Amino acid sequence: MGVSRLDVFYRRLLLTKLFIGGWGKPEDLKRIFEFRKIIGDRDKCKSLVPMNYPVYINKTEEHSECYIHDGFFISPLEHFIPGILPPEAVKARFQFIVPKRWQKNKPVCIHLAGTGDHHGYRKPKDQMRSSLKNVSDLFVMGGALILESTVLLHWLERQGYWPVGMTGISMGGYMASLAVTNWPKPIPLIPCLSWSTASSVFTTGVLSKAVNWRELEKQYAINSVYEEEIINLLEYCGADSFKMGPELVKNVDSFEHLLGLPGADRASVGQSPKDRGEAEAVQGLLVDGGPDGTGPGDRIDHLFSSLNGHGTRLETLPRNLHASNTLLAKRTDSAKWCRPSLHRDSMSFMKGVMDECTHMANFSVPVDTSLIIVVQAKEDAYVPRTGVLSLQEIWPGCEVRYLNGGHISAYLFKQNVFRQAIYDAFNRFCLKYPKLH
Repeated sequence: MGVSRLDVFYRRLLLTKLFIGGWGKPEDLKRIFEFRKIIGDRDKCKSLVPMNYPVYINKTEEHSECYIHDGFFISPLEHFIPGILPPEAVKARFQFIVPKRWQKNKPVCIHLAGTGDHHGYRKPKDQMRSSLKNVSDLFVMGGALILESTVLLHWLERQGYWPVGMTGISMGGYMASLAVTNWPKPIPLIPCLSWSTASSVFTTGVLSKAVNWRELEKQYAINSVYEEEIINLLEYCGADSFKMGPELVKNVDSFEHLLGLPGADRASVGQSPKDRGEAEAVQGLLVDGGPDGTGPGDRIDHLFSSLNGHGTRLETLPRNLHASNTLLAKRTDSAKWCRPSLHRDSMSFMKGVMDECTHMANFSVPVDTSLIIVVQAKEDAYVPRTGVLSLQEIWPGCEVRYLNGGHISAYLFKQNVFRQAIYDAFNRFCLKYPKLH
């Protein structure tokens, strides 16, 4: 199945970059990975959020057919990983629409926001629009929403609403799926335009073109903690794990070929031809020496000063021990920064950290998968399904409904299909688990 041209075109209209700040603080990644081991196991975290966790309503509007309540509570994540949330995001906010008349029962479906589909109260001040600043921000968001959804589900049950379920579109559908893996009871789940992991979204989907690979590659090359420490914390090793082989880069090449990008433009996503030329020149000098017969130690100083803007050449320094050590350090950094495999290594690391914190196989299976109805677009270029485990493999018994078209067209024109899936999942729940009065 091909990819939607509308998805590709729409992505090109958006000029903002993702992850301009890089990977995030290494210590934050370590804390998140450790906490993932807890929330990934439903039995370990069943008592993390008390059933009577405080929730507050601070505003109510009356309309002709419904009430609209605005509420808030403190995110439980702040208690478990203090300081990991930006100050603006510590307070979780929600809007609750309640009809004045109920036909039967009091069903409530929690809808988690997709990218851009929000009011922005929790957006950090230094974040541009909906573009996450750091890779780690996505993992923080996931951990927060898992616990916050648990708070709301407990609160709704205390208020007498039944049945309760969860849905969302795109990122919202993905986050709803994560939240349901943590809920200890059968619950309707309707994830729309999302799939089994976020890794493909940022490595092979059209959003990969918006990722600031240059900054990610630089940080990965310069800071050895990513390769020497953090990569050893990654546990996921399923059939589609980054540890299983080099298929990831092959998929990227074939996908970009599909989009009609020439080979030179596919060499390094996020790296300009000039940057690639300079990097290749430095790499060639490191291995082969200069074209005039000089060795790498004689020529690399000039290139590094031009690349990094330092303006000082090491050959002008006295050839003493200090200069030699500095030169060695420069050579080592250049070897890391300019190695041909840097983009491949950075992309594999991205897949690894994404799968660690977002792959559904790394979390508990929902209690009753027959209550899950997944709605997917056949030609979705934002959420590629090629090369990753399907939700049917991870959640046997779930239903997947496919729409013609891509991500954008489905979001704009197929809302009725999403709503029907919600009705069907809730009806299925009521037939299977009738309320005892």
